Amino acid sequence: MVDSQYYLPNDIGISALDCGEAFRLLSPQEKMYAHYLSRAAWYGGLAVLLQTSPESANIYVLLQRLFRKQTPSQLAQVATAAGLSSEEYQAFLVYAAGLYANMGNYKSFGDTKFIPNLPKDKLKALVWASQAFQEQPAEMEALWESCSCRLYSLEDKQKQLGLGDKGITTYFSGNCCLEDAELAQKFLDSKKLSAYNTRLFKRENGGKACYEVRLASAVQKDCAVDGECESCCGSFNFEDKEFSVKRGDYAPLMEKVCYNLQQAQAYAANENQRKMLEEYGRSFTLGSVDAHKEGSRYWIKDKGPIVESYIGFIESYRDPFGSRGEFEGFVAVVNKAMSERFGKLVSSAEVLLPELPWPKEFEKDTFLKPDFTSLDVLTFAGSGIPAGINIPNYDDIRQSEGFKNVSLGNVLAVAYATQKEKLTFLEEDDKELFIKWKGPSFEVQVGLHELLGHGSGKLFVQDDKGKFNFDQNKVVNPETGELVSSWYQGSETWDSKFSTIASSYEECRAECVGLYLCLNKSVLSIFGHEGQDAEDVVYINWLSMVRAGLLGLEFYTPESKSWRQAHMQARFVILRVLLEAGEDLVGLEEVTGQDGKPDARITLDRSKIHTVGKNAIHRFLCKLQVFKSTADVEGGRALYDSYSSVSNSGAHNFLRLRETVLLRKEARKMFVQANTKINGDSVELVEYEGSAEGLISSFTERFQDDAEQVELINLTPSFF
Repeated sequence: MVDSQYYLPNDIGISALDCGEAFRLLSPQEKMYAHYLSRAAWYGGLAVLLQTSPESANIYVLLQRLFRKQTPSQLAQVATAAGLSSEEYQAFLVYAAGLYANMGNYKSFGDTKFIPNLPKDKLKALVWASQAFQEQPAEMEALWESCSCRLYSLEDKQKQLGLGDKGITTYFSGNCCLEDAELAQKFLDSKKLSAYNTRLFKRENGGKACYEVRLASAVQKDCAVDGECESCCGSFNFEDKEFSVKRGDYAPLMEKVCYNLQQAQAYAANENQRKMLEEYGRSFTLGSVDAHKEGSRYWIKDKGPIVESYIGFIESYRDPFGSRGEFEGFVAVVNKAMSERFGKLVSSAEVLLPELPWPKEFEKDTFLKPDFTSLDVLTFAGSGIPAGINIPNYDDIRQSEGFKNVSLGNVLAVAYATQKEKLTFLEEDDKELFIKWKGPSFEVQVGLHELLGHGSGKLFVQDDKGKFNFDQNKVVNPETGELVSSWYQGSETWDSKFSTIASSYEECRAECVGLYLCLNKSVLSIFGHEGQDAEDVVYINWLSMVRAGLLGLEFYTPESKSWRQAHMQARFVILRVLLEAGEDLVGLEEVTGQDGKPDARITLDRSKIHTVGKNAIHRFLCKLQVFKSTADVEGGRALYDSYSSVSNSGAHNFLRLRETVLLRKEARKMFVQANTKINGDSVELVEYEGSAEGLISSFTERFQDDAEQVELINLTPSFF
């Protein structure tokens, strides 16, 4: 029996993201703009296969070839004739849908591998009986041989993503370890190169380590090309090691991204959009993060567009070192009614920021009012779809030029819909209230988390010229009572300095801001909650957070003592902080369920949220911000690691509770997205049903015009 955490259940929730009405209201020009941006995002999103595992791209091609020749319903008849039961065929469809939804064979949320929940010989029989195999037996057999072993393998190292002996990664060659990642970061800093769009490959040459930094770009020449004064590529000696910087990672895909961005320019609504797309194109052509930053500056200036989008190597959650960005691209349409509420929250930001628990010197000098919109997603290409986003992730831009926040309304509408019988670890009395207020409370939390969580706090910096952005003779560290004695220097960034803990630490800080500020009545009023309803929203927001902390244990690996998901680690840390607050604010006990199996109950005393709870978050949040502002990696890591530790000692046996969480876990939902198609001089929206079959069909039809070329790109071994 395979541990159930390594396969997707046949009854996994699959929902269609509804954007039909939003798309219908667009003008013909806006539809064309959205179409070409979507195409750019989908092509770029295929790079995630190559960023996830060595076998992901080949599995993807195997599935595409099967389903291009026969639809899921046609293949069902073949499966029956090949000896598969209906449950086994459904398990195959769910696996295929999972690979498409996660853009690889590791879960985007949790980074664990998933394998087909049917015997390997049954899957092989299905492949051999398929029309694709009948037409191209040699190619299909070679494809099967190239990936079938790892497709099913659950060797310890292959169970999760990680660096060195801790797991699988394709951001680094398999012979790299943490020391290599740290050395490469120092090298990149010395060259003022960002790691966001890079991968690192190590080889031995005459007993000496040689490193190749590969930049994602359409151009494959390493010399300076049109539009460049000089190339950043070349060979360098650094700390007695050889480094070379080369271009051309994912080149054919980047080429397709650039082509579609160029097409979209003709339909841009204004000059900011045109220049933004031009800079993005330059970034993906040359492998330049500076050009992407420039594009992001125009993107921030493009206030309140009807069609919103962002594209590039953005989030660093899945790089085991925390510096390299996974490709993502989204295209969405503004939901005007909901955006109005977020606009009011932005207007209140300058009143709310001073309420946060750190001294004013630790807050940005001026709050740069961002766009904050609620969007209905048309396209979200990458490994998964979040509920809200605060971007760009470039510290220097966020600190001095601004950022944007988006809440993804049609994702929120389906992602957190819950059935009472599937609600685990809560008292019966809490369940009805939880179901009623989970959606509205999460909307408030996402708004505060993105705008005033990620959007708050100052980083103390001394630039290359020795200039400080704070008065080092006056600013006092509130934790020590002494003058601030550490800060970021030169090209150091939050990600490069705090590396492996940066993502989760920052998510924790933003979640704490949400908990802290949702206690403010004026915030609740902005979202339309007054009186008892407002109190219920607060209660469910806090209860939801402590329950999420318990659920987070699913994403902890005891063998390597590591966390696989930044947000869930953050929520576990918050649970620990609130348990430590004492006074029976949070109750957590192990019980026996009605089925006779281990269970757990988590409770929250709502009468103590505004006192005991608020004080605990106040103290913890101030510490988080001070360590972050002052670049105190040692202090920040010690604090965060202590609350992140999972053991069987102390008041709660978290290792045993983890087993209970795994026993009763519910699989994360998958989303089916529409396609756009040009028909004459108009754009059509093609929608699919919310099922494994619908998800598979959406991907098969996504690359219809150049399917074979796209498959060939993904099979090119030089990518690895």
